[in-house]
Amino acid sequence: MVAMALTALAFLPAAWLAPLVERETGGRLTLGDAEGTVWRGSALIGGKVEKTADGGEAVTPLLPGRFVWRLSPLILLGQVDLELANPDALGESGELGELGQPLKLRGNWRQFALDAAALRLPGERLASLGAPLNTIQPAGRLLLAWGPLQFTRLEEGWRINGSMNLRIDDLASRLSPIKPLGSYRLALAWQGEEAPLTLTTAQGPLLLNGNGVWANGRLRFSGAAAAAAGQEEGLANLLNLLGQPRREGDKNVIGLEFK
Repeated sequence: MVAMALTALAFLPAAWLAPLVERETGGRLTLGDAEGTVWRGSALIGGKVEKTADGGEAVTPLLPGRFVWRLSPLILLGQVDLELANPDALGESGELGELGQPLKLRGNWRQFALDAAALRLPGERLASLGAPLNTIQPAGRLLLAWGPLQFTRLEEGWRINGSMNLRIDDLASRLSPIKPLGSYRLALAWQGEEAPLTLTTAQGPLLLNGNGVWANGRLRFSGAAAAAAGQEEGLANLLNLLGQPRREGDKNVIGLEFK
């Protein structure tokens, strides 16, 4: 019986990880086309499951390439030792200078550390996450980079410590004839159960800025959107969809409020 149990554990299919990913991400992410085993396998990461013509299900890929993992069986004893690689999306530096280097996660069930790395995100695939992104239909180049991150699991959720930065370059939307709208930077500083964040505009006709905090899975944000001088007419429709107009000093802006 012991031998049979060990054999069964050794060949647990990779697809068994999909429900775990869905639960830990609140249903926002799932695994698609999983191959191999729980211990050594690969899969697509998707944000939406759709029905196929033959009655089956297919995952819409959210990130480019396949993620390949190696998970140590020591996790059954409480030790976490995971390597994750994807040469199309993951890199070991903030500029993705060394694509293909595996991302390493080490620790135990309650506390673990994640290496500094970066993840390339194709903007046009974010619409699969639902509203309001499916209305805005964004496009552009996104790069999420982070320093070493520390995760601690509590009964009420996760505590995270470390910094993250999101670069958004050449942002575009089907709702605006002006392309690109601009390039932006979003900085997050994780401090336990919340992350204060700051949004700034690097360049472009659409000016975005603001501050907020991500806490308990919810975003609270207060900022403003405005058109650069001479771009008011071309951006009028998009700005009207983003929020309510208000006056800031001698300028008319659109308030960006999420509470």
